[in-house]
Amino acid sequence: MIIKPVPCLKDNYAYLLLDQKSKQAAAVDPVEPDHVLKALEAYPDYKLSMILTTHHHWDHAGGNPKLLETHPVTCYGGSDKVGGVTQIVKDKDTIQLGDLTIKALSTSGHTMDHICYFIEHEQDRAVFTGDCLFSSGSGRMFEGSPENMWNAMTKLLQLPDDTKVYFGHEYTVSNLKFAQHVEKDNQDIKEKMEWAKQAGCTTPSTIANEKLTNPFLRVNLPQVAKLITDDENASVSDVWGKLRKMKDNF
Repeated sequence: MIIKPVPCLKDNYAYLLLDQKSKQAAAVDPVEPDHVLKALEAYPDYKLSMILTTHHHWDHAGGNPKLLETHPVTCYGGSDKVGGVTQIVKDKDTIQLGDLTIKALSTSGHTMDHICYFIEHEQDRAVFTGDCLFSSGSGRMFEGSPENMWNAMTKLLQLPDDTKVYFGHEYTVSNLKFAQHVEKDNQDIKEKMEWAKQAGCTTPSTIANEKLTNPFLRVNLPQVAKLITDDENASVSDVWGKLRKMKDNF
């Protein structure tokens, strides 16, 4: 499979997911359809076959109706709040894009209809995380609870370490500033910051790297939890919620 990031708006990422065998393409969160179709021109043998939407917020789903006007394909999403949705998916549902099997993961919290899309094909693994998981950060809780969000994090933590993480916004440098604030002695965060400042486009990350540098995936580690709360009886989701409040006010 081929995955092509498509920068949109100020700091969003849409993506093209391409199946090399069938020459079929999926557009992920195509908020600016013209940008996505322009990127697809680099692959003239490929046909757009579907839209995968992570959640209903306009900066992810807002381009669906316009794209569907010229490309009337199946539009997948987690609820009928998703603009243009024609097929609602639930946790563990699978979608076929040619040779690629795409697995929907319900990751409620940022929104209650949030879906991450995981693909495992031969030796390649990838997950589109929208606004659930960013590089070294996470999305805000607009609709869900800390428990919802930690459940979502747990699902992503269970993915293979070599899974590439394709996230919805270029927030990596600012996320790493907060991560350094939380874990001042974390050398992996320091090294990633040096890289991210030079890289510009930081997508994709990997699950392995997120386990090392993302405080929102590390709240279950006692040494990290102690940096966030003095309450030894706090649940992991409670620690996650406190960390999120710290980030909101950072």
